[in-house]
This record gives sequence, C-alpha cells and structure tokens, in this order.
Amino acid sequence: MSTALIIGDIQQGITSNYPFTRRVVPPLTELLPRARAAGALVVFVHFALRPNGADLPPGNALFRTFHEAGDAFHEGSSGTEIALPVADEDVVVTKRRGSAFAGTDLDIVLRAKGVGTLAIAGVATSAMVAATCYDAADRDYRVTVLRDGCADGDTAMHDFFMDAVFPSRGFEVVTCADWHAEQS
Repeated sequence: MSTALIIGDIQQGITSNYPFTRRVVPPLTELLPRARAAGALVVFVHFALRPNGADLPPGNALFRTFHEAGDAFHEGSSGTEIALPVADEDVVVTKRRGSAFAGTDLDIVLRAKGVGTLAIAGVATSAMVAATCYDAADRDYRVTVLRDGCADGDTAMHDFFMDAVFPSRGFEVVTCADWHAEQS
C-alpha cells in the first residue's frame, strides 16, 4: 500500500451547521468505493473537543466557539460522527486542532501501512486542508489535494488555495473523478 485518502472534518456537526460543507459529500461518497477497490487506505479524521474543556486552548476565541457549540464538537456526541460511509477497513482518527497530524497517531498509522502518497480532502480548505497538507509535506509525504472534495466558507479563498497556493507548494490538485490511487 502506498496511498492513503485522508478526509477531514466531514462530520455531522459540521455538515449540519455549515451549508458550504455539504457540497463535498456527493463527490467523496462516489470516490470512496473506488479508492477502497484500488487498495488505498481510507482515513477519516474528525474534530472533537473534550466536553470538560481540558483540551481547549486558553484565549482562543475560535476554539471556544467550537466548544460552546456543545454536541456539534464534543467528543462522543453525534455531532462528531463521520458524515460519510465508514467501512471496517477504514481508519478513524480524532483530532483536537487544525491539522490531521497535530497530536494524533495519523503519522504512525500511515507509516505502519507503508503510505508515501496522500490525497487530502475535507473542510475547510484554508484551515484543516491547508494545515494537513503543510504537515504532510513536512513529513515527506507526496501530496495531492482533491479540489471538489474540499470546500471553504469563502469560495474565493478556496479557489486561491487550489489555483495558486497548493500548486506553488508542489501539491497536485485534481478532482475526485480524476484522482487515481497509486500503489507500489
């Protein structure tokens, strides 16, 4: 196995509360069976904070807003459940910060499976996706970003990352339909 599909923050509390996120569900739902059939490791990363606030960064207004949203982002609540079909062979990782790598065991799982190439999708493009792409590149993974598998509340920001920022960093940008898992 040399490729993993990383899908971040496509969870009930986000797709229910942020309408822009719903547009990625159809292309990702169509992609999942094809990715699994090609032998790619599918990894869902979801965001959750402890209900008691133990992992809430002091003075961070954004994270305080997430925490105060209650069940939308509290660990163990229905809001943190993945909003796409999860198969038994998939991996689910819980994160408490922007990047899928920050404070998680994602890198351990990927290295244990011999993964060297990542296709990254999720929301928001300018937050989770960008942070995960930069972390992945710093860890020497080859990065592809799935354009229609990502969304941002600001469409111009999404397009700027897809058309300028990601390509300038050497990340390939393709649609879900055009992505093909690479295997060794």
